[in-house]
Amino acid sequence: QVQLVESGGGLVQAGGSLRLSCATSGRTASDYAMGWFRQAPGMEREFVAVTDWTMTNRHYAESVKGRFTISRENAKNTLYLQMNNLKPEDTAVYYCAASKYAIPTMEFDNYDNWGQGTQVTVSS
Repeated sequence: QVQLVESGGGLVQAGGSLRLSCATSGRTASDYAMGWFRQAPGMEREFVAVTDWTMTNRHYAESVKGRFTISRENAKNTLYLQMNNLKPEDTAVYYCAASKYAIPTMEFDNYDNWGQGTQVTVSS
């Protein structure tokens, strides 16, 4: 089991930036990839970004490419999501998640541990 706690959400104007953090504890961090998902009101949870242990393989949703950066600081057991040039359509609850596998995956069903979520609201 992996315990995940997100922080860093908030209200920001369009064009602004936020950095989300996800503190992890539990099983050995090198055993699994980690990702960020988001869920807007009335919408299904969607993939945002994923990284493997070494950050050699990182993948992003098309909607956030060039604006968001996923990273992890393994010594601190922390995952980050740097979000720049935020848009109102980025408004959602953001969740970090630990995959069942070491290889990065964008598939929701491949994640078995989830944080409680942090709200990001972008005003126009």
